[in-house]
Amino acid sequence: MSYKLGVIGFGNIAQAIITPILDQKLIKKNEVICIVNSKKSFENIKKSYKYDIDIFPVSSDKAHLVWNCPTKLLSIKPQQLESIEEINTKTNKDNLLVSILAGISISKLELKFPNHKCVRAVTNIPITIRNGLTAVSWGDKINKDEKILVKNLFQNSSKVFEFPEKYLDIFLALTSSSPAIIALIVEALSDGGLHGGLSKKLSEELVIDMILGTILLLKDTKITTSDLKNMVTSPGGTTISALRVLEDKSLRSALIEAIIAATNKSKELS
Repeated sequence: MSYKLGVIGFGNIAQAIITPILDQKLIKKNEVICIVNSKKSFENIKKSYKYDIDIFPVSSDKAHLVWNCPTKLLSIKPQQLESIEEINTKTNKDNLLVSILAGISISKLELKFPNHKCVRAVTNIPITIRNGLTAVSWGDKINKDEKILVKNLFQNSSKVFEFPEKYLDIFLALTSSSPAIIALIVEALSDGGLHGGLSKKLSEELVIDMILGTILLLKDTKITTSDLKNMVTSPGGTTISALRVLEDKSLRSALIEAIIAATNKSKELS
């Protein structure tokens, strides 16, 4: 049986995309081929990955077989892109290449892989627990069936959105960079609990559960963020005292500037 899906780079995000497809039996394990950058990565994945799929280090004499696949997922680090060379075969003319590389534009992908129709996708780390957000932008030649195929790659592990490419940079900033910002906020708030005498572990648990409950309240009740602030802010109370400090320290502005900085960096990489 010939390979149907080739995966170039098989780290955590790629595994999070491919595993649900195999779980749902949307593709058979012997129809997938993966290549990885090093022998060490190859050995670790072969030892730990739940499915016995064909994985080869890039130095293997079988690594070239990935280029015969009609659909390829490109999931290497952006700085490794220059080291990848497209192999032109009789079978891969106008094949599909789906890139999840941060900041690498469709035009750059099409220049690097001239024998492929290119799709650019941006996803985020919660995809590893099947709760991700993925945005997809299409190259000019992508047809309806290919769009369905690409969306099927991601929809078992994330919500899928279609955007013009110009919006992928802000999508990346809001969804892919912001988990680190949320982690920083959790860390800072739990340090406040630590200052108040609670253990670090308990403080983090309380903060995480508080954030989760707050998000569910916003999502399930459809109240606005302003409504929620008003619900918990009393005249002369503790909450307004906390909010006054945050406004004085320009937290709102700092968060906006952080998103703008991440967006601009993504544009630079493009």
